[in-house]
Parts: sequence; structure tokens; C-alpha cells
Amino acid sequence: AWYVPCLASLETLQELCRKENLRCKSIGITNRNLKSYEVEYLCDYKVEEGTEYYLVKWKGWPESSNTWEPQKNLKCPLLLQNFLSDKNEYLSRVREGKALKVRNHVKALKPAVADYIVKKAKQRIALQRWKEELNRKKNHKAMILVENTVDLEGPPLDFYYINEYKPAPGINVINGITTGCECADCPAEKCCPKEAGFILAYNKQKKLKIQPGLPIYECNSFCRCGPDCPNRIVQKGTPYSLCIFRTNNGRGWGVKTLQTIKTNSFVMEYVGEVITSEEAERRGQLYDNQGNTYLFDLDYDSDEFTVDAARYGNVSHFVNHSCDPNLQVFNVFIDNLDLRLPRIALFSTRTIKAGEELTFDYQMKGSIDLTSDSADGLSPSRKRIRTVCKCGAVCCRGYLN
Repeated sequence: AWYVPCLASLETLQELCRKENLRCKSIGITNRNLKSYEVEYLCDYKVEEGTEYYLVKWKGWPESSNTWEPQKNLKCPLLLQNFLSDKNEYLSRVREGKALKVRNHVKALKPAVADYIVKKAKQRIALQRWKEELNRKKNHKAMILVENTVDLEGPPLDFYYINEYKPAPGINVINGITTGCECADCPAEKCCPKEAGFILAYNKQKKLKIQPGLPIYECNSFCRCGPDCPNRIVQKGTPYSLCIFRTNNGRGWGVKTLQTIKTNSFVMEYVGEVITSEEAERRGQLYDNQGNTYLFDLDYDSDEFTVDAARYGNVSHFVNHSCDPNLQVFNVFIDNLDLRLPRIALFSTRTIKAGEELTFDYQMKGSIDLTSDSADGLSPSRKRIRTVCKCGAVCCRGYLN
């Protein structure tokens, strides 16, 4: 037997059960709660004979079951607050250079206002579910938050969170390493970096001490040292709570830190599908037409492979470009010593304050997409479409590629 995963949400399945008067214990619909009612969000408002009413969407019930309820019956202060906040946000929008006056005493809302409130409520629920999904799938302790105070955009429809490389068929990102260092207290004379011919990348405070362009060799799963080894940094995952937020200048989603990040600290890893450079060239043409940039060339030693974070990735998928970035790219080797397939880590170049957006330069060596120089060798019909840069930096180059 084989199974197809259900694409409907739990709430949708519950709505169907209640609509058809069915019980289903596996999704929480039983004789006891088949007719239970819980406010999911408020849709509309009116005043009749001096009494205030709100149109209620009941959780797990179809919209055809919405009912008007007097305010005195509603025990949902947060939902009432959200409703009023969304109403005032809509009415306060600037139109034709003039702000609309917010009236506190209205008999009923205009359809456009009610429509916006419902869309905002649905967006809020969708973003909350997405945040919960991201935090279920991540493999690090720090939290991931989601925020959109700019528009009605919801979670991306074709993005799947992963914690490590997803290799395309025929590509092996684990080369079967079977040995590790014998250090009881790293770093020692024969620790992993020195075996590879390089110095230890971190100082005693676990901050980066090497220059950009040099590789990082961390202790691996066969090393004698334990999880507290000072040479195990990237492999532990993002140590900072981050927020995926909607930018207000047309750059889509971005990422900001919720904690202060000190200089030379590991922030996150860039992951996605590992594909061949030939496949990357094909996908790159499509992405350019869409104005997207998610291809990261693994060119530390050769130019055979590329990481594509368009559909599969982690928080780094949402990090924007800047010509004056606060993150720097480094190549990392842990359980795979194949120089063609380094892991990509992003470290802070300076102190980053809580609430500040995280950015890196898409044209750094080993960084995202093809540069304009590499595109020059293409035939006129295959030359890349240049994407305008909106980073706002004083030193902005004007284009992402």
C-alpha cells in the first residue's frame, strides 16, 4: 500500500467534518466537541439599536457558519484588539497624499474595510502556523520568528525548510570520513585543522580569527573530543534567535537578529539543493526572469557544484544582499573533506545590534549567482538579466549581478 499526504490543513478537515456532521477522533472531532464554538477571528462590525455586534468566524467551522454576536458575549480581548488595530491601520492609509480621517463612531464598516480585516486575520493565522512549522523543523535551540507589518503577503507557497544540504541524484555530500583527531582537549598539535595544513579558525572565545578566503576545518563525528570542543561551532547551528520579516522597500522578505551579535561570530549556514553547475546555469536563466537570486557557487576548489536555495533552504534563504554587508562567507569542512563540496557559513564582520537586518554580498567569492564578469562569456541570447540592487548602501554598485 502507498499513501499520499493530505494537503488540507487540520482546520479545513475539521470544517468538513462539522459541515457534514461527521466524527473523526484522529483530527479531534468527537461527540463531545462536534458542536463546540471558539472564536478564530472577527470579520465585521455593526451597531443595531445601540448594541455593538461583531461577525465571528468560528474555529473549525466553515465561513457559512459565521454569526453576528454582541460584544458583551465575546471573551477574546486579543482578537478584539487585533480587529480594531487592523481597522485603524486600513483607515489611516494615505490616499492621494491625504490621510483618511479615522472615525470612532460608525454604524457599520464599509465592505473594503471588512475585507481587509479578514485578509489580515487570515494572514496572521498563516504566519503563526508557518512560524510553528519552522521551529518544528529547525535543529538548533534558537527561535525563529515571523513578522509582516508591511503588506498582506503570507508564507511562501513553494519553500521547504531543511537543515543541511539536499543533494541532487548522483551527488554525495558525505565522503565517508572514518577518522578524527585524538585530542583530549582541542586544539592540540594534531587537531583537524593542522592535519589539513591550516590553523585553527577560532580563538578561545569561539570567535573567528582567520581571514576571509581561508577554510575552516572543524572536528568531526569521529573525533575523540566531545560536544563542548571549541572547534565545533558551525555544526551546532544558528545560536541566535532570528526574525524573518517583510521589508518596506520592495526587497521582499529579510532577516533580522533579535540579539546582539559580536564581531566574528558564526550566525548561520547557507543550505539548499546541491546541483551541478550545468543545472545551475539552466535554473539561473529562469530565476533571472523572475528577479530571484538563490544560486550559490561552490567554487572553493573547482566550479562543479552550486547550492540552490530557491525551494529548499533554511533562514538564510531570506537574507538579502547588501553592497556593504554585515556577514561574510567562509568555506567549512566537517564530515566531508571533498574540496568541491564545502559547507557555507556566514560570520559577522562587525557588531550587529538587536533588531538590525542581516545581509551579505551576493558577489563575494564563492557567493550567490554569477557575477557580471562571468556572464560576459555567454551568447547574447543567454546573457543574464541584470537585477537592480535596492540595498541603499552608500557604496551600492547598482546591480545584484
